Amino acid sequence: MIFADLFFLYVFMAACFIAYFVSRKTVYRNWVLIVFSLIFYAWGEPVWVFLLLGSVGINYGAGLLIDKWRDTKKSTIAMASAVIFDICVLLFFKYTGFFVENFNAISPVDLPVPNIVMPIGISFFTFQILSYVIDCYWGTIKVQKSFPKLLMYISMFPQLVAGPIVRYSVIEKEIDDRVISMSDISDGITRICVGLAKKVILANNLSVIVDAFFKNGNLGELSVLGTWYTVIVYAMQVYFDFSGYSDIAIGIGRIFGFHFDENFNYPFISKNITEFWQRWHISLGTFFRDYVLYLPIFGKRRKYLNLFLVWFCTGFWHGASWNYIIWGLYFGVFILIERMIGAKRLKKIPLAVTHVYSKLVIIVGFGIFYFTDFSKLGVFLGNLIGLNGNSFTDKISLQSMTANLWLFIACIIFCLPVIPFIKKKMEEAKLAVLFGAGQTVFNIAAFLMSSILLVNATNNPFIYWQF
Repeated sequence: MIFADLFFLYVFMAACFIAYFVSRKTVYRNWVLIVFSLIFYAWGEPVWVFLLLGSVGINYGAGLLIDKWRDTKKSTIAMASAVIFDICVLLFFKYTGFFVENFNAISPVDLPVPNIVMPIGISFFTFQILSYVIDCYWGTIKVQKSFPKLLMYISMFPQLVAGPIVRYSVIEKEIDDRVISMSDISDGITRICVGLAKKVILANNLSVIVDAFFKNGNLGELSVLGTWYTVIVYAMQVYFDFSGYSDIAIGIGRIFGFHFDENFNYPFISKNITEFWQRWHISLGTFFRDYVLYLPIFGKRRKYLNLFLVWFCTGFWHGASWNYIIWGLYFGVFILIERMIGAKRLKKIPLAVTHVYSKLVIIVGFGIFYFTDFSKLGVFLGNLIGLNGNSFTDKISLQSMTANLWLFIACIIFCLPVIPFIKKKMEEAKLAVLFGAGQTVFNIAAFLMSSILLVNATNNPFIYWQF
């Protein structure tokens, strides 16, 4: 089941909200979330519900043992055992085939490559479980003594399969005591409508352009301008697709009374790569920062080795393919360069220069992210500067640009913090009521338009579901 689906919007979500608000006590509402979340996850692959339950059960037990054996070696063993188990489960389902393929490539042995189906969202809920166990061990949160409450935290359907990665500390108090205000409901509805519009109206239409040129077209004959145009479109597609999912997840959570942290903060306005990763997929970046960057290696933290490990893991987390690892290390190199230059020196560089630099690095990075086939990746990189003998421009690319001009302009506008700026100015001019009325009209229009576009739409899942 996906968010951008009429059944989810008009049946599942509606039924969940009705059951949730009919229930008056928090304990009943928690059970409503557990039941609907398990149904949501089991909708496409019911067998993996048992994996989810088993993972939660093992880590629940580990948390109890950590608390029981606090400040002893047994506590460390309990934490380490849970972490190893979680990582091994993730490695088995997501990377076994990748490991076997690469082993075959460097050895005379030809092992059969297993076709293991990866449970949806395993990367996201595994990281949530890891953060819970580690935080229990560090003592930054209280161990959850109730299995149903921990299950609700891990399985909550808004963020279960594609994030954001919600830390237990963020909603620890709201599990037992949450108040739902009209402001929460209003903000939640707005986030859902905005997220749905990002996915259905923008991302889905951008994907048509990307598929036409990168997937179904002849990449080798694509012009320099056409290659740049398509990869820029792809960068915006990923942004609107993933941030749209995050908006819907945060919005649904807000209506339930949970305040998830933001996952995106207008990343394309960044002046450098360090800032970009402070604004892009924030929950993943902060996870690696808190749990990997300061990890002792051979007894102490090693500045450059830890940085390498963070960006290797960031790339590898996204999938069992070398291009993702290269993509992660690619950004890691630029962040290392920026650290060596220093924040003060970076600020002295003209803004126009830093913006051009950062956008070029980011856009090329999305190309590396897209092409899992190295031969096609090589063609793409050559196309960017005309090394493949490709022309500077071509008729088909120009026609696509003209036909999709308004879509392109709308995407650029919504990549920028235009709406928050307008809201701030209207509030300063004592026109907050007018802004609220306009927001209501926008919500209704966005929801209806998205619904209409979904009537005859084929299955178009969110990009990050595959991770």
